[in-house]
Amino acid sequence: MAASSLPLHHVSGCFTYPRRETQYYQCHGWSPSPTPRARNPLRPINASVETPPFPLFQPSQPQQSPSQLEPADPDFYKIGYVRSMRAYGIEFKEGPDGFGVYASKDVEPLRRARLIMEIPLELMLTVRQKLPWMFFPDIVPIGHPIFDIINSTNPETDWDLRLACLLLYAFDRADNFWQLYGDFLPSADECTSLLLATEDDLSELQDPDLASTMRKQQLRALEFWEKNWHSGVSLKIKRLARDSERFIWAVSIAQSRCINMQIRVGALVQNANMLIPYADMLNHSFQPNCFLHWRFKDRMVEVMINAGQRIKKGDEMTINYMSGQQNHMLMQRYGFSSSVNTWDVIPFSSNAKIHLDSFLSVFNISGLPEEYYHNSTSDFNFLELFEREWYLFMHNSAP
Repeated sequence: MAASSLPLHHVSGCFTYPRRETQYYQCHGWSPSPTPRARNPLRPINASVETPPFPLFQPSQPQQSPSQLEPADPDFYKIGYVRSMRAYGIEFKEGPDGFGVYASKDVEPLRRARLIMEIPLELMLTVRQKLPWMFFPDIVPIGHPIFDIINSTNPETDWDLRLACLLLYAFDRADNFWQLYGDFLPSADECTSLLLATEDDLSELQDPDLASTMRKQQLRALEFWEKNWHSGVSLKIKRLARDSERFIWAVSIAQSRCINMQIRVGALVQNANMLIPYADMLNHSFQPNCFLHWRFKDRMVEVMINAGQRIKKGDEMTINYMSGQQNHMLMQRYGFSSSVNTWDVIPFSSNAKIHLDSFLSVFNISGLPEEYYHNSTSDFNFLELFEREWYLFMHNSAP
C-alpha cells in the first residue's frame, strides 16, 4: 500500500499500507508468491545460536528495471479524475511486484514541500477511532445491520474489523467509487499480509512468536465473521462476505492500507482510521522522499515531496509506513522486514559476554542480562578497584 511518515496508532498523518517495501523482504523466512507488496527478497543468514537468525549485511538485490514497469490502466486514472482526484508530475506504473508511483519529470529541490497528489475526502473510507462512530462519506443508512456489527466491536482494539466492514459495505453499494477501485487492490493471492498465510506458510517462519501472533489474529477475524455472518443473518449482510476468506481478506486490506490521521472537518477535529485511494499505491522506504498532509480547507489529503528533495525522472516516490517500529510489526502488517531498520533489535541468547564498546554495540541488542555486558556498572566498580590496587602495589614496590 502506501504509507506516510507516520505509523498507525503512533503518529498522526501516517500511512500504513500493505505491501511493498522497496529494499527488503522475506527476512523472517516466509516466501509467498510474487505480489504487489514485497520486493528484492533477501535470504536470512543461518545463525549459530538457537534464536531466529537476523539478516546482517545482506546485499540489496537489484530493483525492477524500468522495462519491467508498464503504465497503469487508463481507467485507473479516470475513475479518480472524474471525482476530483489530481496528480502532478507523477505516473502510476505496474510491474511484477505490483503498483508504484514514479516521477514523470525532474524535480529541483525547493525550500518548501511540493504537491504531487490530491485526494478528496469523498473518495476515502473513514471511521472515527472513538465512540460515537462517525463515517465519511456517510454511506451507512440509519438502521442498516452493518452498523450494529460495527457497534459491537471493541472501541480500543477492533479498528481493523470496523474498517473491513465499511470496505465490504462500500463494495456492495451501487455506483460507489470503491466498486471500481477494488479492481486494482491486491487479491488474496497477491497480498503479502501474513493474515492470509496458510498454516504451512506460518510453520516456515523462523520467528515462532510472530507465527503465534498471526494465528491469533486469524482466529480473531474468523470468530468475528462466524459471530456476525451466521446462517440466520439477512441477505444484505450475508452477501457482503459469504465466506470467511472474503472477510479475512478485507481485514488484511484494512490493516495494510490504513492510515491513522487527525483530520479537521469544519469545526470538528477527530482521529480517524482511513483508507485513502491512490496514495495507498506509494511504496515504503526508511528514507522516504514524500509525506502526507491533511488540507482541512478543501478536505483533502495531500502527498507532498519533502522540502529540499531532488527528484529525477523515473525515481520512485515513497513514504515511511511505520516510523519507530521494529521488524516484527512490519511483518505483521505488511509481510516484509528490513535489514536497515534502525529501530529493530537483535534478540540474543547465549552464555557469551559482549563488550559494549565492541563492534556489536552498534546494534540494538535485547535479551541479555546486565551481567553479560563487560562494562556494566558492577564491572566498572571492579575495574576501579583493580586499578587502585594495582597503583598501590606498583607504588609500594618502587625502590
